[in-house]
Amino acid sequence: MPKRRRSGNIGPAGLVAMLTDQLVATRKREHRLTVLTALAIVAAVTCVTLSSCTAVSAQGDPAPSTADAPAGIPSTATRGARSGPPGAADGVLPDHTSAFDTSLPGVANLDPALRKAVQQAEQTMKEDGITMQVTTGWRSKKYQQELLDKAVRKYRSKKKALEFVSTPDESHHVTGHAVDIGPTAADDWLIRKGNRFGLCQTLSNERWHFELVTTPGGTCPPMTKTAS
Repeated sequence: MPKRRRSGNIGPAGLVAMLTDQLVATRKREHRLTVLTALAIVAAVTCVTLSSCTAVSAQGDPAPSTADAPAGIPSTATRGARSGPPGAADGVLPDHTSAFDTSLPGVANLDPALRKAVQQAEQTMKEDGITMQVTTGWRSKKYQQELLDKAVRKYRSKKKALEFVSTPDESHHVTGHAVDIGPTAADDWLIRKGNRFGLCQTLSNERWHFELVTTPGGTCPPMTKTAS
């Protein structure tokens, strides 16, 4: 028996089924769009909230400022730079420092005339087989004050300490007009021949302390007994 061809017409039941499928598919798409939109909104709100919190946190913890510090008291931004023991910038010199080591503040900040005289003495002394070193030259007030404080602790008396260490306002090291020389052989040489360059021992209790206090070849003036 020959097969019966299907008619091109869709019955009511088929039409209903087709419309139902299309409706379901449409609602699924709408649902997905709704979910994606909601997620996008949540992400945007979260991003804005985090940005606001970060900004508030940054504003609530400002960087230290010198303007916030009371007058006369270093701020936290600069206090650390002023603390600690004296260093090279204050005039502290390493062992075996030459008068020609002008990269060091302790030598560079000496009075130019004094520095030149000490350099000439160093060169001449070397010809006599003696190696000279500058043990200390220019000092900052901070460095000088530390030395005075140490002397007070050592002698347990400020009066006694001042016999050996001047105050920052009176020290010739602070003004760059004094040098301490070593070793002992160099001190002895300068005591005998330093006046050739205008250099003289100026403190009777410090054979290593020299200043430019006369003209080259002149006579050294009497020494003082103490640093003060």
